Amino acid sequence: MNANDWTEAALAKYIVTNPMLQAEIQDLSPKEQQQQTLWAFEDEAESLGIPTWELALTFIAETPEQLKELRLAAHKEAAEALDMDWEEYCELNEVEV
Repeated sequence: MNANDWTEAALAKYIVTNPMLQAEIQDLSPKEQQQQTLWAFEDEAESLGIPTWELALTFIAETPEQLKELRLAAHKEAAEALDMDWEEYCELNEVEV
């Protein structure tokens, strides 16, 4: 799974936790509902000061332990994509292992 997959999986759970948003978008087309939900999700992540992918993980993780594992996996993937040493990446990004 990548960040887009995580976000898509999280949106289904996110909309259930937001009855006001559901009411606001109920008369829109399914495509517009999806877009509005994504925008609200991105806005919430921004208001929390975290990346969208990290908010997505909080919705898809079933336990705090799984959330920690998913976060570490995401950071490891980023470090590999950047071709960075893991320890250096953790230090620069304040990742606790």
